[in-house]
Amino acid sequence: MNLLNEYKNGFLMLLLTIFGSTVHAQVDTGFYQLKLSFPAYLKMVGQNNLGYAAEKFKVSIAEADALSARVFPDPELSFGAGDHGQRRMKMGYEISSGLSYTLEMGGKRKARINLAKREAELAQLLLDDYFRNLRTDAAVAYLNAVKEKALLRLKMSSYGMMKKLSSSDSIRLKLGAISGVDARQSRLEAASQLNEVFQQEADWKAALANLNMWSGSKQQDTFYEPDVDLKKLERIFNLQELILNAQNRRTDLLVALKGTEVSKWMLNLAKASRTLDLGLSLGVASNSVVANAVAPTPSSTNVTIGFSIPLKFSNQNPGALRAARFGVLQSEALYRQTELQIQTEVTQAYYNYQASRKQVAQFSGGMLQDAQKVLDGKVYNYKRGETSLLEVLNAQRTFNEVQQSYLEIWNAYGNALLELEKVAGIWDIEF
Repeated sequence: MNLLNEYKNGFLMLLLTIFGSTVHAQVDTGFYQLKLSFPAYLKMVGQNNLGYAAEKFKVSIAEADALSARVFPDPELSFGAGDHGQRRMKMGYEISSGLSYTLEMGGKRKARINLAKREAELAQLLLDDYFRNLRTDAAVAYLNAVKEKALLRLKMSSYGMMKKLSSSDSIRLKLGAISGVDARQSRLEAASQLNEVFQQEADWKAALANLNMWSGSKQQDTFYEPDVDLKKLERIFNLQELILNAQNRRTDLLVALKGTEVSKWMLNLAKASRTLDLGLSLGVASNSVVANAVAPTPSSTNVTIGFSIPLKFSNQNPGALRAARFGVLQSEALYRQTELQIQTEVTQAYYNYQASRKQVAQFSGGMLQDAQKVLDGKVYNYKRGETSLLEVLNAQRTFNEVQQSYLEIWNAYGNALLELEKVAGIWDIEF
């Protein structure tokens, strides 16, 4: 009798091995995967991300505008010819030419150059702030790809176990050890879990494709596979130091500060624009010979020098100057608002990170091991006929929920760390 039982168990293990290997064959992992470390990934984002590349042009455009601001007003050269219209009196013709130039007064050129310089510096700070957000978003996508791969492994493992259980139930049904309802139930459960594996496989590949978008890769048949060390997520922070660091280094606060400078120079330019310019002119006019008998005149050349002052009645309208003054007040208010917003964001991100740390620690304190032990015990008892299939399924669902919750919380923990470092204006992330 013992020999017969050993034969049955050995045959059962052989079948389980055969059927268990099919789960890997059903998941398409044949595409080319290239291991990609986090530093290498971020380097690709900085060099190849197309959105970031487009933003860089704004800096180049602002620098080109700063060069244009140095240009002096162009002089004007004029030519003319006149006929006195007296053919009978032979009054002759006149040819004239002139050169005029507008001399800017009131420091317009200086204000224009300084404004263009501040705008170019503002464009550079905006680019730095764009990369600060881009780097964080790309890192979130990287962690999400890691999470989706872990979820796929979990669901493949659950399906593999249920497939083995279903296969053993088929054999036990033939041996009369269980009812047909239990065998059918385990088979349906395995089929249901296989569908979850297929969906999770799609989610994983979508996350990998998302990495290609962030890193600017155009390859369609190659995906980058994240390579991380989860232990590097652990950090110890001090809230007051984080707030102080953020108020000194956050690029959006530097942007707000530079915005106030730009507004002040816009006001200076508006004031300078109200100053009257001086028009300078130099003219030469040549008259032909007047050959009549009444007043014969030889040919002559006249040189004229003059200046003009435009009558800017538009200066009576204070609209432009008033708008510039309000712009200064607005930029100062936005700067104070940004300071307050930074303090709030850092505080919120800090407490969110602390909560995530505690949640991860709670899982690491034995929840995962307990769920695994309960599942193993239920499966062992079921194979020995000491418990029902329903209890096994409940234990497996609990195990899956605990494992999935752990992965979700781990991912939230990583995202909380990324958000905290982003709002605090620091970056020392290396997975």
